[in-house]
Amino acid sequence: MNTPHVVVVMGVAGTGKTTIGPLLAARLGVPCAEADDFHPPANIAKMSAGTPLTDEDRWPWLDAIGDWAHGRAGLGGVVSCSALKRSYRDRLRSAAPGVVFVHLTGDRALIEDRMSHRQGHFMPTALLDSQFATLQPLQADEAGVAVDVSGSPEEITERALHALSSLPEPIL
Repeated sequence: MNTPHVVVVMGVAGTGKTTIGPLLAARLGVPCAEADDFHPPANIAKMSAGTPLTDEDRWPWLDAIGDWAHGRAGLGGVVSCSALKRSYRDRLRSAAPGVVFVHLTGDRALIEDRMSHRQGHFMPTALLDSQFATLQPLQADEAGVAVDVSGSPEEITERALHALSSLPEPIL
């Protein structure tokens, strides 16, 4: 890719966004941001208690991520963000029209197993069902690619890079 994209690594909890995002950023030579760092404390408290966030909880969070992505337009960057609903991705695109999405996808059993082995993360496995129920996969008119999460982080990153290379250059 000649002009760096701003990439949103998306997917349900446990797909590896926090692992793949930095690996992808390193390979692309761009900065990486973790969407969880944009959450206000009230959102983290709700999720830690096993309470799914409402759309109203998410709007300021998505706006902050969109602002970061907008600031990276033409420079490139990677940010991890669940971006489960089309309306969430539309909100990100309204702030940063050139973003592209890498949707990390995988079998529910694999994702649940990976989540059960995580330590120090606020998202409990109990919320996985609500994540899958909320998920609206990328549509044909959305700039992005789906990448399977089976295999090692390096293999997943390589698949993501290969898929991204097929996308047109960003429109600034």
